[in-house]
Amino acid sequence: MSNVNEYKEMAKAWIDEHGDEFEEISKYIWSHPELGLEEYEASRKLTDVLIKYGFTVEMGVSGMPTAFIATYGSDEPVIGFNAEYDCLPGLSQKAGSTEKEPIIAGAPGQGCGHSILGTAAVLGAIALKQVMEAKQSQGTIKVFGSPAEEICIGKPFMARDGYYDDVDCFLDWHPFYYNKAHYDTCSAYFSIKYHFTGRTAHGNSPWQGRSAFDAALLAGHGIEMLREHYEPAAADKANTVNYTFSDTGPEIPNVVPDHTTMWCVGRFTTSEIMEDVIARIDKCAQAGALATETAVSKEILSKTHEKIPNKVLSRMIYDNFVELGAPEFTEEEQEKARQMQISDGIEPKGLDAEIMEFGTSGTVVCDTSEFSWNAPYATFWMTLAPEGGWHNWKIVSCAGSSIGMKTLRQAGKLLAVCGISVLEDTQLLTDATTEWKERMNGRVYQCLIPENVMPCLGINKATMDKYRKFYDAE
Repeated sequence: MSNVNEYKEMAKAWIDEHGDEFEEISKYIWSHPELGLEEYEASRKLTDVLIKYGFTVEMGVSGMPTAFIATYGSDEPVIGFNAEYDCLPGLSQKAGSTEKEPIIAGAPGQGCGHSILGTAAVLGAIALKQVMEAKQSQGTIKVFGSPAEEICIGKPFMARDGYYDDVDCFLDWHPFYYNKAHYDTCSAYFSIKYHFTGRTAHGNSPWQGRSAFDAALLAGHGIEMLREHYEPAAADKANTVNYTFSDTGPEIPNVVPDHTTMWCVGRFTTSEIMEDVIARIDKCAQAGALATETAVSKEILSKTHEKIPNKVLSRMIYDNFVELGAPEFTEEEQEKARQMQISDGIEPKGLDAEIMEFGTSGTVVCDTSEFSWNAPYATFWMTLAPEGGWHNWKIVSCAGSSIGMKTLRQAGKLLAVCGISVLEDTQLLTDATTEWKERMNGRVYQCLIPENVMPCLGINKATMDKYRKFYDAE
């Protein structure tokens, strides 16, 4: 490729011409929200359009029915795009509403904007393919359909199976309440369940039983004591452990519970610190079981590494972001955003239209860190909703409205032009790879999840079975 500006304009024009088709896909995914590992409709919609535009698709990778890899081309370089499409529980919300207004009380909703995240990734990849095809350019595009991002399930299993091995760089994005392209870091993460089993008994003779709930409570108390004995970190990227009792046994007080589950998640600055803390939490669980004469088993849901930043690749995204510009919202859309903030008791600033200066920062936990241990990785954030937290009704409202559609198109354009930059500037990828190797410092990717652990299929099935019938009735 020799005329990069011409090719970028070609990609943007293609998106302008075909954007309506992808808006409809995004709206469909938004109106059929599916929790992690249950995203059958979303993955079908995205793979159908990828096949339509000439990609070959492999479905059900790494034992996950809703995971896919779509490929165009066969030469180097290999550019990876990340598509996510799962939603969050309990965030049903009417599109464009300026106050909290569920469509179906208690139902899931697109509270992280993944309905546009995955669709924009597919849009950008297809637009890049059109340019490559027209100009007979060498290279390969791979779209990684990554299920269950909200519980960090999809990517570590796909990485463990070697699907990221041949990728030269990964380009990614996420909707947010600002516009930014930093060479950012994020913490390592784990999600583990401890299942305690005991013996039931009548509450008037509890000595005849062995309480699994008592065991879990003791394990939780052990974690509380542990907090001051692992290495602290900065406030904006703290080493933290959270837990809840996702199952407490029979829901009646006069029966000694024979089963209880304690679900723990943690975020740590390095995977080395994290693994040490997990080993100590294991001992807390074992101690609780020992003290109560119960048994405990461990179920690993996920473990991910800390993210490896890449300044070279991130700078390329930033420069393209500045050239392209942030989404442009109308005054009516800005007023809606301000009204949402007022409804939530937040200062009404509206939608951010500025692009932050280039730099480094920490970000929230995400399993995209597994990409970064396999090749240079960079991402950007683009305004979708007004400031005021994330994973809430405002994000759902915006993602299903005209605000979300503008962000979808602009994100697709930025991904496409960044792909063109990678293909055009061979030195860029060389420099990004050199930096990546320096930051890896001889380390080699090894999945933190044991080989005998499989994805937790069905973890959200009961919830989806409860609500899917409402979407089908529409």
